[in-house]
Amino acid sequence: MPKIKQPKEKKHKKIYRRKKLYSVNFKTYKKRFIMISVVAVLLFLTLTVRLYQVMFRDQAKYEKNLETLALSTVEGESAPRGRILDRNGKIIVDNKAVKTIYYQKDGDRSVEDEIKLAYQVAPHLELSYDKLTDNMKREFFVASNPSLMDSRITKEEQDQLEQRKLTSTDIEELKLSRVTEEELNNFSEEDKRAAYLYYLMNVGYTYDDKVIKNEGVTDSEYAYIAENSATLDGFHTKLDWERVYPYGDVFRTILGSVGSIPSEEKSEYLKEGYALNDRVGISYLEKQYEEYLKGEKAVYQVLNRHELELIEPEIRGNDIVLTIDIELQKQVEQILNEEVISAKSEPNTMYYNRSYVVVQDPNTGEILAMAGRQAVEENGSYKTVDATTGILTSPMTVGSVVKGASMLVGYNTGAIQIGEYQVDECVKLAGVKEKCSWQTLGTINDIDALALSSNVYQFKTAIKVAGYNYTYGMPFKVDKSVFDTYRNTFKEFGLGVKTEIDLPVESLGYTSDNTAGGLLLDFVMGQYDTYTPIQLSQYISTIANGGSRLQPHLLKEVHETTEKEGLGNLIYNFEPNILNTVTTKPEYLNRVKEGFHAVTTASYGLGRNYIDASHDPSGKTGTSQSFKDTDGDGVIDTPTVSTAFIGYAPTTNPKMSITVTSPDSTIENGSSNYSTLVTRRISKRVSDVYFSLYP
Repeated sequence: MPKIKQPKEKKHKKIYRRKKLYSVNFKTYKKRFIMISVVAVLLFLTLTVRLYQVMFRDQAKYEKNLETLALSTVEGESAPRGRILDRNGKIIVDNKAVKTIYYQKDGDRSVEDEIKLAYQVAPHLELSYDKLTDNMKREFFVASNPSLMDSRITKEEQDQLEQRKLTSTDIEELKLSRVTEEELNNFSEEDKRAAYLYYLMNVGYTYDDKVIKNEGVTDSEYAYIAENSATLDGFHTKLDWERVYPYGDVFRTILGSVGSIPSEEKSEYLKEGYALNDRVGISYLEKQYEEYLKGEKAVYQVLNRHELELIEPEIRGNDIVLTIDIELQKQVEQILNEEVISAKSEPNTMYYNRSYVVVQDPNTGEILAMAGRQAVEENGSYKTVDATTGILTSPMTVGSVVKGASMLVGYNTGAIQIGEYQVDECVKLAGVKEKCSWQTLGTINDIDALALSSNVYQFKTAIKVAGYNYTYGMPFKVDKSVFDTYRNTFKEFGLGVKTEIDLPVESLGYTSDNTAGGLLLDFVMGQYDTYTPIQLSQYISTIANGGSRLQPHLLKEVHETTEKEGLGNLIYNFEPNILNTVTTKPEYLNRVKEGFHAVTTASYGLGRNYIDASHDPSGKTGTSQSFKDTDGDGVIDTPTVSTAFIGYAPTTNPKMSITVTSPDSTIENGSSNYSTLVTRRISKRVSDVYFSLYP
């Protein structure tokens, strides 16, 4: 089919459209060009103004910033920690400057250079070269003779290294093993000195400063390194700090220790700005109050490789004042030393070895003294060691001291009334062995029940709390709610809960979910759950002050550091912290206090002579059956008796409370009926000392 030609007029129309389109596009491009030109001019003007401001108006400012960026700063090695003082301002923890020689490794420093340094410095330092081992000598020989030791690696071993069948560590071990005995024996005294110093220069982590010597550094040793540090690359001197204890070991454990950052806490300390080689409080008070005690390290500006300029001097940490009376503490520890050792010579004390004491201000929660001492056998005789931490971590069955709280449950629930009489006789429940008081006491009221420590009065009260009236041989089943009723009241006094003492470690004691009826009777006389001495101290202090459970504490004040002998400005004062108030009527608590007063002052009270009657004391004794694992097989096999006493004085306006516990003080079925009175002796002597200091 022939092609159809397009009409000529249509061709002319297409050309016209192109011309029109070109005209429109040209106008658009022209507008865009103008806009871009305007923007460019504005940007150029802005840049010009900014350059003028930077180069002329802000020149000094940027020169200063440049100088700051060009110069780096470093911190000093350590700063002295704050002091720790007792309540009367006596320093019990201080600092002393320690001259230290250390070596700072540098990645650019070769092994050959370090060996030369070791030979150069070693003659000027008196080190414990007798600690040099054969392995140290081998490492030094390998480092000193690289070519020789490389030649002792076979071609086959080298091939295995390249094939990754051996590691570089394997090769180094082979080199060490191939240093001959003859080569080791040829070490001169100079070689040995250099070898040991080389070991000290390289031991530990690469990034750590290597302490070469920090004990017994002589003036001549210190001066040699200090005067030649510019040429002895890496060797430096510094004044470090260590803790000193003017009162020796008195209260030493609870004061705590300072050491390297524990590995499990490194990330936490790094977040707070510490360096990995910083020393921190790692236990007890040093750890608890690290934020106050840590010092601020000096800051230096690095001028060049060997020159520093001090910008900010080091600042000693803040001083903390404790609630402890160090003189009272010292005498309490001495009393414990004497009485614990003395008790070991008495009959039936073969499993007794320790006692604990807490003296507290019941109105503030301040701990005035706390100590524990344990007897250990050494060469056929006994000596004592510190066991104070057991006050926080060593619970025991405490016996009748809990009867004040038990009696209060009876009042609160309406199971008994103030002044109510009950017959003290052995109680027999179905399926439970007969339970009695220490002797049959006859008809007694609530005051007599506390003064004579009647178990039966508490048994019959507990049966009423559970909703029963006692009859001989009755079945007795209780649910958890009855135990909860008692435990909730006990917790309000601090028994079975943490006291929140300001130390990083505290135990709760033992409790059980077994709610058998017979166990409820054990519970109310203190023969079931276990409590620590610090829990007992909080309990008796709560009774003494009228029902406020106060946080026991060791920190009294924090003061700013000062260069003067005295204390700086007060920056923190520990105010009494009421954790809770006991839920009861005042007349009920006062009735318990009346019973506690009878314990220590009535002619028939079992707590007479635990605190001298001249101080008008109140308190409660406790005797409990305990058990001891005597052969270390993990099974308790021997019944013992543990004793406790809690008290306060004066009764009408208490100044102090005291807690004494002596676990396993007597064998229950010993060769005689003798029971040591170690708890009473300790309580009497400690309270006498307290009132001699605070008449």
